[in-house]
Amino acid sequence: MRIVAALFLAAAMTAHAQETEWQVPFITTPEEVVERMLELAGTSADDLVVDLGSGDGRIVIIAARKFGARGLGIELDQRLVEKSRDNARAAGVADRVSFVEGDVLGADISRASVVTVYLLPGLLGQLQRRFVSELRPGTRIVSHAFGMAGWAPDRTATIRISKPHQGQGDESRLLLWIVPADVRGPWRGDGRRFSIEQNYQQIEVDGVAGRVSGNDIAWGKFRGKVDGNRINGEIDGKPLVLTR
Repeated sequence: MRIVAALFLAAAMTAHAQETEWQVPFITTPEEVVERMLELAGTSADDLVVDLGSGDGRIVIIAARKFGARGLGIELDQRLVEKSRDNARAAGVADRVSFVEGDVLGADISRASVVTVYLLPGLLGQLQRRFVSELRPGTRIVSHAFGMAGWAPDRTATIRISKPHQGQGDESRLLLWIVPADVRGPWRGDGRRFSIEQNYQQIEVDGVAGRVSGNDIAWGKFRGKVDGNRINGEIDGKPLVLTR
């Protein structure tokens, strides 16, 4: 995983995002930060970790080697793709990870259960709509350093770096989002009508604030799970099923 050095941030943000990004010096993510990112996402052997702008491949390689996950790295620079494949073979995980040359803005990310990014805000902003519309509810997105406009993270963490790393300060800030199910609109249940307003994971149901985390939904005394066009839950111990 990589990002341009701070000296080039202003110039990179005004240029074509990833195309410019690999043409200037970049820095790698310290391995201790990589591990904390994957821990924050709750990465396990059941996951497919997709790293957008995968650099030398370290994110997906560590995901496979230390967490047992499968991994896919998407990288614009063919030289780094080849280097990543060599690194995966050296780490003994070439059977669990793959690397492809491609633009992250057009890559298929729909199969990911964990997405990792160390990308500038401009590029993250272009990906944000795709994260919501193409990733399955419950998919975890972890960003090193940069957030997304209007979408508050579900969790954040700060890690102190134990040893000097080129282009890296003393601390790294990590941000985690859990893709929420789309529940906005009218629902019916128990002879009543419910109207749900939604802004990412934050919801309001007939004036009562609530939250969606993946397929888990709650507001007031209601707790339930989203299943497509159906919400199965209970309120005060009594079952309540909502349908669109």
